[in-house]
Amino acid sequence: MPIMPSVDNAATDTGNGHTVCVTGAGGFIASWIVKLLLEKGYTVKGTVRNPDDPKNAHLRELEGAKERLKLCRADLQNFDSLKSAINGCLGVFHTASPISDDPEQMLEPAINGTKNVILAVAEAKVRRMVFTSSIGAVYMDPNRSPDKVVDETCWSDLDYCKNTKNWYCYGKTVAEQVAWETAKELGVDLVVVNPVMVLGPLLQPSVNLSIIHILKYLNGSTKTYANATQVYVHVRDVALAHILVYENPLANGRYICAESALHRGQVCDILAKFFPEYPIPTKCSDEVNPRAEPYKFSNQKVKDLGLEFTGVRQCLYETVKCLQDKGHLPILVQPQEN
Repeated sequence: MPIMPSVDNAATDTGNGHTVCVTGAGGFIASWIVKLLLEKGYTVKGTVRNPDDPKNAHLRELEGAKERLKLCRADLQNFDSLKSAINGCLGVFHTASPISDDPEQMLEPAINGTKNVILAVAEAKVRRMVFTSSIGAVYMDPNRSPDKVVDETCWSDLDYCKNTKNWYCYGKTVAEQVAWETAKELGVDLVVVNPVMVLGPLLQPSVNLSIIHILKYLNGSTKTYANATQVYVHVRDVALAHILVYENPLANGRYICAESALHRGQVCDILAKFFPEYPIPTKCSDEVNPRAEPYKFSNQKVKDLGLEFTGVRQCLYETVKCLQDKGHLPILVQPQEN
């Protein structure tokens, strides 16, 4: 039996009209942060490149958006535009970042953009800034023992990222390091969330890269799955983690946001049980080597703030249902049992 859709658990009114800024408000995680902030009573200034772009229309349709959401034109490379958006805000959620393995597209916007946001935060005397980093800034270390538990003290090895041309992880690591250095220098109260692979229902109209990771197993574009593992988390939980670390005065440092680790074969098995009508791969692309084992991780720090994670099976189910509802995946007739 399919898992029933879960009830949104973040709809309490605690914002009291306080104004906060969310950079890159139209993105996957950011849209959910805006949604939950509005539901909690906050007034939100969301930065986007073009407020009139139809791809941002979903933000205006959120509950409370008409009364308490303002979309501001801003660019990470333009300090004055960021300063204008951030002025008057008690808090800032900096989620805007390029996602690319092209060093030119990834490094300068991620690093300089983060520095510009913190400079604007310092000038505006913002109470607290929450920065969306990534597990990519945490776990990329070839010298880590397989028995080592990945936690908030771990950092990715920059030389390893550079040598393997993993510019996304390199950029996220350097951007977070710059964030900590700049925040310390300017006296900014900074807290960081490090999510793993984020899945769940889309609010925006387009399909982002993490969702394509699942879509490719359903639409026939890939015939096998890789001999690899991935750690997953629900987008609603990531958004709620951002708000928890913002609202809790004792929150500090980094917070890994992760629910479950699965082999790609396990992902395909779960998808096939829920949605057997799709051509989901049944074979691994690597039948020679032993099955890859996931790294061990700790999510206890964010759980101590009260976050209760959505199970990965529920997360996968909601992801596919959303793809169907938004027309990214055809609704097929399930095969009849004999």
